[in-house]
Amino acid sequence: MSVARLTTIGVSIPIPAPHGDYLQRRRADFGDPQAWRIPTHITLLPPTEVDEQTYAAFRSHCTAVAAAHTPFDVVLRGTGTFRPLSDVVFIQVARGVSNCESLERALRSGPVTRNLDFYYHPHVTVAHNVPADSLDRAFTDLADYSVTFEVDAYHLYEQGDDGAWRPVDEFTLDGS
Repeated sequence: MSVARLTTIGVSIPIPAPHGDYLQRRRADFGDPQAWRIPTHITLLPPTEVDEQTYAAFRSHCTAVAAAHTPFDVVLRGTGTFRPLSDVVFIQVARGVSNCESLERALRSGPVTRNLDFYYHPHVTVAHNVPADSLDRAFTDLADYSVTFEVDAYHLYEQGDDGAWRPVDEFTLDGS
């Protein structure tokens, strides 16, 4: 009996340079051990294990979802937190929330259907599982952070054996 190979995937909107690079450096500054393993992003599909057949079907689904959605602007502004439920500080998505929600729903409606541990809330993590004083510093230091950019694609990522997330495909939003 052979064992099917599972791959851990995720789908996210990458935060473009120089903004993503800046937030990744800040995440490292706050002591987050995952800072250099996770590119700065807005999650659309959280880490999910898939077998080879499901993975192939999901890639096709990603193409169809992208074809049905148009580019949109995102405004990241200010900080938020999931404490005390989860030790996370994030940059808030102030504009583009409904677009992110639409993509998230569409991506989870195909061959990869899964329940979420928490309700979907688009955001950009800047500190996770660090001491309380580091969470407080992240919340305060980035409270005035604000940037606007256009989202014209999302990426499919795979988690490597080293725990790092790497983009393996880009899906361009070209719907009308």
